[in-house]
Amino acid sequence: MSDATVTDLYEVTMAMSYLREGMTEPATFSLFVRALPPDRGFLVSAGLDSALDFLSAFRIGDQDADAFAAALHRPRRALAPLRGLEFTGEVRAVPEGRIVLAGEPLLEVTAPLPQAQLVETYLLNQLSHQTAIASKAARCVLAAAGHPVVDFSLRRTHGTAAGFQAARLSAMVGFTGTSNVAAATAVGVPAVGTMAHSYVEAFGSEEDAFRAFARAHPGPVTLLVDTYDTEAGVRTAARVLRDLDRGPGSAIRLDSGDLGALAIRARGILDCAGLPDVRIVASGGLDEYAVDQLVRSGAPIDLYAVGTRVGVSADAPYLDTAYKMVEYGGRPVMKLSSAKVTAPGRKQVFRRPGYADVIGLRGEPPPSGGRPVLETVMRDGRRTDAPFALEQARARFTADLHELPRAAVRVRDPVAPRAVASERLTALAAQVRHRIGEENLPPAAAWRRRHEQTT
Repeated sequence: MSDATVTDLYEVTMAMSYLREGMTEPATFSLFVRALPPDRGFLVSAGLDSALDFLSAFRIGDQDADAFAAALHRPRRALAPLRGLEFTGEVRAVPEGRIVLAGEPLLEVTAPLPQAQLVETYLLNQLSHQTAIASKAARCVLAAAGHPVVDFSLRRTHGTAAGFQAARLSAMVGFTGTSNVAAATAVGVPAVGTMAHSYVEAFGSEEDAFRAFARAHPGPVTLLVDTYDTEAGVRTAARVLRDLDRGPGSAIRLDSGDLGALAIRARGILDCAGLPDVRIVASGGLDEYAVDQLVRSGAPIDLYAVGTRVGVSADAPYLDTAYKMVEYGGRPVMKLSSAKVTAPGRKQVFRRPGYADVIGLRGEPPPSGGRPVLETVMRDGRRTDAPFALEQARARFTADLHELPRAAVRVRDPVAPRAVASERLTALAAQVRHRIGEENLPPAAAWRRRHEQTT
């Protein structure tokens, strides 16, 4: 089976009905975040590369159709209309690394209706998760205020694929390395790591462990100093590093306790030992809030290793994303459910200075000072964008971040800019709302309306 079966069952039931009814005209679906999570002043668009890989390879083969038939308790022949179906549509999207706001499309798909429907689940999965993780990691970079940050999240992410994504996305927003060897190799960032407490415990003494580790690894080493008594561990590490002349480039790692106070005492011990070049690495349950507090306190920490809380975006583990039809067969459509109203029509986001963004209709002229954000990345089911390049995505993020209002980049109590609808989009929404009201009048009311119009 292929990834085509990685979908919710109702996507299949709808697609089968569409095909039976001959409803195969082009449909446009817009994928967006309804509202930002608390304590988020912005989001970082991510997940597009894997979404486009999926769409490029999307094809319902015989095994896929058989799996759908089994899930639906239908005979194999009932799924014949789906066999061989491929994605042949167009995709317009925000490039990875760009900053986005609530309500702005991350991606719009235009394809024959059954195709556009069947890919919903996978696209939501990839863009929702990866955008959440990238946004969390970006906040850690902001909190670190220029200090390097590395990714230690693999062991507790929700699966190894999620761990790989966390490493890639954190590198995209400015992390300088990852403990994930596979991701480091694939993405092209440094692999970083030290030792575990179990390593120290395996030796007769902390000093024996440090010396053995140094013998096995020529050059700079990082020694974990808090297995037993942290201050004693720092002194032991200082003695070993000085005896072996391993000071420059080496480091000690603090992984528990009051990291700020311990860093101050550790810095004093290292400096007194003549090791001012030995860095202090902090880890252990860190996220942007903890990093921000340590930086603001002036703790002499040189590098922050963040893991679990960032790899799962612990305080905001999901985004309220939606994938909604906005046009079918050239007819703009919208949803009017309470608190979940959607805007009709194919769209474009126009970015103006200060993030005074305007969400408009595709094809309308940009407002003064506005530049379009969505780009065409796929036509006729084939990618038209360049392959993902880490440096380009990182450059986009850095440039966008520089333009964000200061209130949006605050780690605590940020204020997110709000995009507004263009006049044309607002007018179209009013027209479609009126049309829907007319088309869905109760029979008696519809008769009265027609009678009024003819008299």
